Amino acid sequence: MSSVFDVQKTIREILLKILDSHSLEQLNKVPDGFSNNIIWNIGHCISSQQVLVYKLSGLPTMVSEDFINKYRKGTKPEGDVSQAEVDEIRTLLSTTLEKTKNDFESGLFVDYHEYTTSIGFTLRHVQGALDFNNYHEGLHSGVAMALRKLV
Repeated sequence: MSSVFDVQKTIREILLKILDSHSLEQLNKVPDGFSNNIIWNIGHCISSQQVLVYKLSGLPTMVSEDFINKYRKGTKPEGDVSQAEVDEIRTLLSTTLEKTKNDFESGLFVDYHEYTTSIGFTLRHVQGALDFNNYHEGLHSGVAMALRKLV
């Protein structure tokens, strides 16, 4: 299973580079024709990972319910994110990855509530959730890469 965490680490490093190479204004800009921005895509990756891996395992998340609701599927930016929120997201990119890896290696994930994703893939266990999460974060890192050319 270490490769799934290696892949996620690489994706998170890409997201960190994007985050660190853009101003607050650029991170918050929603380009014409888009419904979200760079910072929403990054926050969405964190929110989704916490739901797919922790909530569906019946475990507490590292982020608040407000954070999850702000960045969950089907949402869009409702206003500009502050620098403090960007700093929190920056920290969460690494802390959520490390905690998930440690929790997985310690055997914390025992139960899993089956869930069918919007693309029709059914997650039956945490290993499947971790695999799917990498696919999902890869999609959103691609969107963030496209957005950076428009801001």
